[in-house]
Amino acid sequence: MQREDRKAAIAAYKERKAVAGIYAVRCAATGEIWIGQTPDVDAVQNRIWFSARMGSNPCAGLQRAWNAHGATAITFEVLERLKPEDSAYIRNAQLKERASHWRTTLDADTI
Repeated sequence: MQREDRKAAIAAYKERKAVAGIYAVRCAATGEIWIGQTPDVDAVQNRIWFSARMGSNPCAGLQRAWNAHGATAITFEVLERLKPEDSAYIRNAQLKERASHWRTTLDADTI
């Protein structure tokens, strides 16, 4: 990649609008589900997969499932994208409420 192309790609990434949302990580082998909330739903999967590959995912259940069954048994799914909010306080309250709803609905754990 040329230097100018790389700089343009980095600038485009920094300027993009992050979309908050709720996501699920599922283990096909065990049927376990973990629900999480994030201010940037498009970037969170990379963070989760990286920490699991390194053996340092903070969610012990997810890390155990990853170690036992491998990456092919784990899937990522965006459950809900929130509308953009001007206030971080309102966005965080919505994230907390919607994550709780999904945990109850899917009988899932927290990631």
